[in-house]
This record gives sequence, structure tokens and C-alpha cells, in this order.
Amino acid sequence: MTTGKRPQVLASRQEDFPRWYQDVLEKAQLADNGPVRGTMVIRPYAYALWERMQGEVDARIKATGAENVYLPLFIPQSYLQREAEHVEGFSPELAVVTHAGGKDLTEPFVVRPTSETMFGELMSKWVQSHRDLPMLLNQWSNVVRWELRPRLFLRTTEFLWQEGHTAHATREDAAAYAVQIHLDVYRDFLQNVLAIPVLVGVKTRRERFAGAVNTMTCEAMMGDGKALQMATSHELGQNFATAFDITYTDTAGQAQTCWTTSWGASTRMVGGLIMSHGDDYGLRIPPRVAPVQAVVIAVRDDERVMTAASGLLDALTAAGVRARLDTRTDHGFGRRATEWELKGVPLRIEVGPRDLETGRVTIARRDVGEKSSMPLDAVAATVPTLLESIHADMIEGARARLSDRTVDATTVSEVLEAAKIGFARVPWSLLGEDGERMLNEHTVSVRCLQTPDGTVPGPGFPSDELIAIVGRSY
Repeated sequence: MTTGKRPQVLASRQEDFPRWYQDVLEKAQLADNGPVRGTMVIRPYAYALWERMQGEVDARIKATGAENVYLPLFIPQSYLQREAEHVEGFSPELAVVTHAGGKDLTEPFVVRPTSETMFGELMSKWVQSHRDLPMLLNQWSNVVRWELRPRLFLRTTEFLWQEGHTAHATREDAAAYAVQIHLDVYRDFLQNVLAIPVLVGVKTRRERFAGAVNTMTCEAMMGDGKALQMATSHELGQNFATAFDITYTDTAGQAQTCWTTSWGASTRMVGGLIMSHGDDYGLRIPPRVAPVQAVVIAVRDDERVMTAASGLLDALTAAGVRARLDTRTDHGFGRRATEWELKGVPLRIEVGPRDLETGRVTIARRDVGEKSSMPLDAVAATVPTLLESIHADMIEGARARLSDRTVDATTVSEVLEAAKIGFARVPWSLLGEDGERMLNEHTVSVRCLQTPDGTVPGPGFPSDELIAIVGRSY
């Protein structure tokens, strides 16, 4: 087993993490800036990643009973004004259309920043009886939020996402469903598919979604120790239901107000994948989400090599591996190997004339940069198990980093020191809202509040027993 010398074509993560991130986006051909400030062009390889993510999340959402819908891009401005706290929270980010069809509009409309208000208006029409509940809906779409400091995949003026909206007969049912989405959909996907360990908890009142009574979050640690909010779930109480008259007739024939939730995740997850697993040589993609799990590279333009490489592709595909064949022998081998390394393909299988003389091929693991030799006729049977081992090693490595860079603290000074390299765990009773404001002055924030055993606190959980997870964030 060898770990040959590899060329480094990116900025060093240790020395300049933001520059490294931009280099990965460019050299791995993931995204470009759009012509309008803050917009993003998602290139084919990154879009293939998004499609894998979308499929995995969508299957989990449907397993909870939710159904997909599609709502209009344009929302009457009056809809947003019906929920005062919500419109106040989004007001600085709104793109408002006042002129269309060659004339001024009687009523301006907003390019959706989120669809709570549109769902509220429609649910008021669709929900009539207790028999209509729970109403569980989800939408895959784009949204527009006028971003002042854009960064590709992390904060862009337009991005892709899913947003779920539900209506329930009781607060208990709404709260239980929001927790189910948060843990069984988001946490499960992030950890078991993206191999990113996340801390789950609730947001403080200061960080809560505008109009919500409770916001749950999945917080991940990136390679530089900063936090990235990966997904959120919100209990909206009866705020939107009251504003939009979402009511139902109960079994006694009495009119009752619904309890609603909303929840979402976006293309930010692509950025999180890059920053969580990437190294100085580019992407490292966990096998379960990788569009290409193994690439077979024909080293030379040789008939025996081409035949063996093509046969190996067929065998891998038959074994359920997402594989690709690279026969671009007019390109140098080193250049091709570097390209696939940049793209983070979990396994590289190199087929050359000298390998075939001994009936073997070379296998390169992207996650650890190791090479080994394997009998050609054993590859298809071995690779699926090897991919699972790679996934397990990647999640364990990410967990180790999260553990090593999270420290217990008891004062604001200790928290600020810990936030230079990672997270701090501090009793919320020692910090409180005054301490939170002090941290914010240093661009440090409370990422979430947890129970002492790291779970989402339920209703009525004693506030003096909560643990705050604190760090710098994107």
C-alpha cells in the first residue's frame, strides 16, 4: 500500500480557507457567479450532487406522509403584511416587483423569499374539516433573498431548496411532526448520507425564525471550525393560522384554529459538504451521495487495457456501483488523476498494461490518499464493501474533529477563546440573553440549545438545565 506524492493545485485550507473554498468551486467545476450580483450558476457535477441530495431527502419526506406541490413564484405583497413579525424579519431581503407588462402594478408583488404566506392562504381554502388534517405538504423550488454578502452555495440571492408546510389539529401533533422531520429526515440524511455529524437543538429567541414559536436546527462544524446551519424545522404555533384564517370544524361541529409547521433545507448543503470533507487536494465525497463512486481509468491506448477497463465498468455497474470510464488517453494520466481527485470521487481504479500482465489493477482511495493493488477479477465483488468502509471512516473522522474542537466553558471569555478554533459548550443559565448579546458583538453566536445529553429539548424542559452550543458561523 502506497501514498504517492500528489500535486497540490489549491490554496492551503490551513492558511486561507476562503481562498481554498473558491479554488475548489472553480477547479472542480462546481459553480460560477451569475450575471446578476449574488446569483449562482450550478455546473453539471454540482447539480448531480444536488440531485442525489434531493432524491434522498425527498424519499425521507414522503416516508413521513408529506406530498409534493408547487406554488407560484410571485406572492402579493399584502400576503406578507398579514403576518407582521414574518414580514419584518424578511423585509431587508425582499425583491419587490412594481412594474410589469409595460405599466405600474396596482399591487406590487414579491419574488418568494419563502412560501409561508402563500401556503397559509391556500391552506385556509383547502382545510375545512378535521378530516382534512393533518395536511402535510412539501415544495421543491427556488427562492430569492437579496443577499448583501453573497458566497456561492452558502448565501446567494437565488438558491434552490425544499420547504415543507403542514397544518394540524393540535399543538402536540404539530410539535411531534416537526421533531420527526428534524430527526428522521434531516439529521438522518446529513449523518447517514453526507457523513456530516450534526448537533441538534433549538434556537434562542434572538435566533428564532421570524413568526415561529420554536425553531430546531442541525448545526455542523466545517473544516475551519466554524458552524454551518444545515437545516431547520419550525413550529409556527397559531400565528400564521390566525393571520390566514386556517380553521377546521372539529368532531363536535365547532370551529378551531390549526397549528402549523414549516421546515427546509437548501443547496447550502452542497457548500457544507465541500467545507466539511474537503482537503488540500479538493473534494472528498462520501460514497452514498457521490454521483460517481468509482472511476475506471485506462492508463494507455492499448487494446487489452481498453477491453479490460470496459469490462470492469460493466461488472461494477452490475454490482450496483455508480461507475464511469475514463479513456481520454490523449490527456496525460497525471492530469486525469488530479482531475478526479479534485472532484472527490471515492475510488479511482487504474488499469494499465503492466497491471494486466499480473492480472491486477491499482485502487486509489480518495479519502485517505492510499493506493493498493487488487486482482482484476476481485474488484467488482470488493468495491461495494470498500465504499461502505470509506463512508464509515469519513463520518468517524468528522466526528473526531467535532469532538476535538468542542470544549466545555463556564465564562464568556472562555467561550470566545474556544470559538477561535471550534465550538464551546456552556450552561445557558451562565450565559443567558445578556451573554448572548455580548458574544454577538464579537461575531460569535449561540448555534443551538440542547439537553445535557445532546438532544432536542421538549416543551417545558427546564431552561436552567439547557446547554448552549456556541461558535462562529457562516
